Amino acid sequence: MKKQRKHYTPEEKVAILRRRLLENEPISKLCDELGLQPTVFYRRQKEFFENGAAAFEQKARPTPPSRNGSPPGEEDPDEGRGPGRADGGASYS
Repeated sequence: MKKQRKHYTPEEKVAILRRRLLENEPISKLCDELGLQPTVFYRRQKEFFENGAAAFEQKARPTPPSRNGSPPGEEDPDEGRGPGRADGGASYS
């Protein structure tokens, strides 16, 4: 019977890397204890360092909605037109 794989959450993966990097636990000990292949550990460590800059990127602020209530970037087709027909022309009834 095949052993089930453990799926680690991102928080668990960081905790494992932290044990290695901050507490200097040997990779062999971590891998034996957690049932990881060393190649998996090194792949996660590489991914962590490659994506680490994302933690320091400035978050974009949400833009306030426009005065007409439509989402930002979308213009109200009737904005700026006076009373009358939707195409801006005068209505003759």
